Amino acid sequence: MATEVLDGYLEKSVLAAQLGRSPRTLDRWYVRRVGPPRVALGRRILYRVDSVRAWLQACEQQQGRKRIGRRRVENPALEGK
Repeated sequence: MATEVLDGYLEKSVLAAQLGRSPRTLDRWYVRRVGPPRVALGRRILYRVDSVRAWLQACEQQQGRKRIGRRRVENPALEGK
């Protein structure tokens, strides 16, 4: 069985659909350096599935913290527990 070179990669439109976002949002995330890592082959943008999964795991927020603007703030209600 032949293995395709690009097995394990998603095109931008496919990843955007799976995340429920537009392809343009993925472009904005790239510019802001907050999105998943990507590979550019000319004008074709690809995302490695394993890298996207790792990025999603890194985006998980810890319980007891809430995000306010750009800062992370400890939840004072949970201190001492």
